[in-house]
Amino acid sequence: MRALILLNVAAIAGLSSLPRALAWGAAGHEIVATIAQSHLDPQVLDTVCSILASDATSGVRGDAPCYLSTVASWADKIRFRARWSAPLHYVGAVGDHPPDNCLFPGTDGWDGKPRGNVLDAIQNVTSILADFAASASTSTRGTFADERASEALKFLIHFVGDMHQPLHLTGRDRGANGVKVSFDGRNTNLHSVWDTSLIAKYLRTIPRNYTRPLPVPALESSFRGAIYDPYIRRIVWEGLGVGHGTGRWESEADSWLACPASSSDSGPQLVLAAPRRPPPRGSDGPPETSDSGTLCPYAWGAPIHQLNCDVVWSAGLDLSAREDDEAHFPNRGHTHGHHCGSGSAEDEVRAWEEVAGRGRGKGDYPELDTPEYAGRIESEWIIEKLLAQGGVRLAGILNALFSSHLELRDE
Repeated sequence: MRALILLNVAAIAGLSSLPRALAWGAAGHEIVATIAQSHLDPQVLDTVCSILASDATSGVRGDAPCYLSTVASWADKIRFRARWSAPLHYVGAVGDHPPDNCLFPGTDGWDGKPRGNVLDAIQNVTSILADFAASASTSTRGTFADERASEALKFLIHFVGDMHQPLHLTGRDRGANGVKVSFDGRNTNLHSVWDTSLIAKYLRTIPRNYTRPLPVPALESSFRGAIYDPYIRRIVWEGLGVGHGTGRWESEADSWLACPASSSDSGPQLVLAAPRRPPPRGSDGPPETSDSGTLCPYAWGAPIHQLNCDVVWSAGLDLSAREDDEAHFPNRGHTHGHHCGSGSAEDEVRAWEEVAGRGRGKGDYPELDTPEYAGRIESEWIIEKLLAQGGVRLAGILNALFSSHLELRDE
């Protein structure tokens, strides 16, 4: 594959030496992509699938032209040959240390290179896709433009998912990879609990009625027989209220696409201009933000970041990286070094069930599978809401991008 050149070269120069940084495990990313696909205009879905081409058509059945879920973890899988992209999966505020200091970003901006973070990456790849969609006809585009658009689209699908994992919005203890905990007697780390363990637990406890199809054709056609399909049915039916209109987020879901500087009833609008450049650290300028007023990952991410202080680092638990675990975390000195899996969702859940328990026994680290911690997250539907928000926002961006493309194509 041609070298990846999507992001501003000046902004990413020198990033190749930074450690890996990934977010939701495969299941989380695929769930976000599947929810998004079920909310796409059918013509937009056709356009998106044509851009992805053969990358997203494996195993297609029924009426689905492709599955976005099959490319949802692509950005993780290419990290070994595109190490410059690693910092683009997360953002960490200088001085942010939940739950004591909740800075997003704070007066000293973000860690790392300017514009080298997930918020700016979303804005950047969206601009690339907007430029591509603005072309009058796909027949006038060359192979390079098509490949560039495909890469941008795969990055966008992944980065929107990244932004909705709270631990990708804080730099504390490398996004909590350096925080050892126990979950259901299995020794792991806090980041992995939010990536995989909580979702894996929920997949085992879904009511049996969600193993049967729902009367929502757009949703059912987005499924490819994955282990998490019943979980998505429950999120969409009980959470979003699709098919009956009485979901638990009914009163707020319409606002998930709104930006502070745009009308809440105007729908998502995309700006083609480059993201604003951040002020120098220590300046009196506004906080660094990638928001344009019409595409606002910073505004969307701020309440997600707040979960790090309100929920993730729960009061009363000693959730700190330990010096005696240095051998387990050789990259402790780096800002982030997430080690999320890049296999299939099924492999990921199976590994959690069969492998994660090896090592030290229960009791070595704080147990998080408790009513006070995991029970609260489950009862408040925190994970489900994050996955739903990611899917709805990804769909909103894609619908806005390629609806304009369809208008141009039909002229």
